[in-house]
Order: sequence, then structure tokens, then C-alpha cells
Amino acid sequence: MDAPFGGWGAVFMKKDIILCGVGGQGILSIATVIGEAATEAGLNLKQAEVHGMSQRGGDVQSNLRLSTEPIYSDLIALGKADVVISMEPMEALRYLPYLAKTGTIVTSSKPFVNIPNYPDEAALMAELDSMPSVMKLDIESVAKDAGNVRGANMVLLGMAAPYIEILTVEQLRNAIKVIFARKGEAVVEANLKAFDMGVEKVKQ
Repeated sequence: MDAPFGGWGAVFMKKDIILCGVGGQGILSIATVIGEAATEAGLNLKQAEVHGMSQRGGDVQSNLRLSTEPIYSDLIALGKADVVISMEPMEALRYLPYLAKTGTIVTSSKPFVNIPNYPDEAALMAELDSMPSVMKLDIESVAKDAGNVRGANMVLLGMAAPYIEILTVEQLRNAIKVIFARKGEAVVEANLKAFDMGVEKVKQ
């Protein structure tokens, strides 16, 4: 019998995750997969509704809280997020005040320039690189290499998987199968491949 909660047994664990990006990038799908995996694992879960402009081009953000114990608020306090998972580098920096000192940023390195005064890309990368714990990657290029140009969000989830910790990579893979099952086996396999490539990129 598998140990509950990602193999950590009965040890108390929690993960406070901020998901952010730009409308149309697939943030909601990431939240749905993590939520499915958490529910299947028997974890307590609270998710704040996605805030922001959900249509293509607007900024989008959601709080996702997972715990082996009851959770009483769906909002993450300043300085308490364990992971910021971002589809867009500027959006990752937007939520720095919420990141714990021991927290990690997992982000796309490719800007989505949707405003006229978008920051200088070199300065943006330099600020990200100055963070104590950051993992960044051109997830769109990886998705193309996986043969799934729409799978950048699953690449990002794969990158983030080791930092979520409270859920195993296999639990997240199983959740992808469940969430995308209605779209057919080809879509499931394409998203799994994108996810797996994201996991492998973190190991390199």
C-alpha cells in the first residue's frame, strides 16, 4: 500500500502555491491538475478563484493551498508562498512579496509582452537570477520539442513538480490522465510528454 501524501507518511505537510501568468496561457489547467492530484491523495485543498483578466492578454493569478491538516483560509499571506509558478517572468516578479524566504520561483523565461512599458528583458532576467531559488526555462520551446505547442503549461508543471513535494510526480501524471481523458488518448499522451520533459529539464 502506498504511503499517503506523496510518500511522506503521516508527517504534517503543507504547500502554499501561487499560480500566475497571462490569460490564455493555461494557468487554470495547471490548477485543475494539481487540485485533482491533491483530491485523489486525500489532501486538504483550498483554491482562491482565479483573479484578473481571464481573457487572452490580461494578468491572471490564483492561490492554491494544500495540506495534510485542515486549511481555514483560501488566501496566502505575504511572505508565505512556498512556490510561485508563473507562465510569464514579469508576472513571477509581481508576486515576490508573497514568496517565503525559503520559497522557489518556477517560471517561463520568455516574456509575453502585452503592455507598452514592459520591462527590459535583460533587467528582468537579472532580477530573477538574483533570487535565492529560481528555476526558469523557455517552456514554449520545450513544448515545441515535445510536439505539443499548446503544452507549455504542462512543461511548467513538470518543472514545478519537484518543488510541490506534497504530491509525487506520478500523482501529478495520473491527474493529467484524468483531466485530459475526455479529449482523447492523443491529447493525454501529448500533455504527459510535455510534463515529462519539464521534469527532466529540472534534473539536468
